[in-house]
Amino acid sequence: MVLARKTFDIEAAAVQGLAARVGPEFAEAVALILDCRGRVVVMGMGKSGHIGRKVAATLASTGTPALFVHPAEASHGDLGMITADDVVLAISNSGESEELTVILPVLNRQGVPLVAITGGLQSTLAKQARVTLDSGVVVEACPLNLAPTASTTAQLAMGDALAVALLDARGFREEDFARSHPGGALGRKLLTHISDVMRSGDAVPMVRLDTNFTDLMREMSAKGLGAAAVVDGSQRVLGIFTDGDLRRLIEKGVDLRSSHAGEVMHPNPQTVRADALAVEAVALMEQHRINSVLVVDDAGALCGALNTNDLMRAKVI
Repeated sequence: MVLARKTFDIEAAAVQGLAARVGPEFAEAVALILDCRGRVVVMGMGKSGHIGRKVAATLASTGTPALFVHPAEASHGDLGMITADDVVLAISNSGESEELTVILPVLNRQGVPLVAITGGLQSTLAKQARVTLDSGVVVEACPLNLAPTASTTAQLAMGDALAVALLDARGFREEDFARSHPGGALGRKLLTHISDVMRSGDAVPMVRLDTNFTDLMREMSAKGLGAAAVVDGSQRVLGIFTDGDLRRLIEKGVDLRSSHAGEVMHPNPQTVRADALAVEAVALMEQHRINSVLVVDDAGALCGALNTNDLMRAKVI
């Protein structure tokens, strides 16, 4: 437990120490990447390589096209993945990783801008880089001061700081984030439209004003929405009849056998547009405490319907 707490203290101090080093070099690195017409190619060996993969993924998901290229593979053909339009972000604590330093002259000859994240400010990597970001640490959290621990934490924090600064500079918004995360909860909320999840065509329960109560119940049962729309000859929505309406009428002792849809419907129901976000339907249902909502077009004609089960299947709620 003592060693665990000491690890937290050492790594927290390593990250805190980076704040004082964010200066002109950091701003220059951000500007260089913003001006990049290609991609950010992240490179690193060993533990720095694992950090590099995460940094590349974070950059890519926040509006900066990026990929990871392994330095050892680069010298055996993968250098062809890097063009003069790219920026290389090289990560190495010592700045002397052989697999990385051996390809630096080739990158320079190609005119590829190089940004280094390293603790070795006098290293080969730092000397070859156009911009060097200091990620050095006083001591590793490892009690032997050998295993990369505090140093990799500092590298990761520096990479995240770059990604966040670039995100802000690009004006990256929630909608942009959602587009690169369509499978996530945020993506579903910001990208799923009502037209994507609604029932349409013959799946929509629909009756006319003069439909008798028996046929109304048959339509509701057959379509399984828990409600039926009541429409006129142009399919404009006039009302809705729901399972809840049925329950309330039965509780009141109303004789429904001779009733028609127009007599039992709830007039002027809540409706939504097909091009609205599905979360808007969720908000509408919660606000009015309803389980189903009808979807209409510009003319107010019925074009679809959905209920909470449809939204749950789409994982919008």
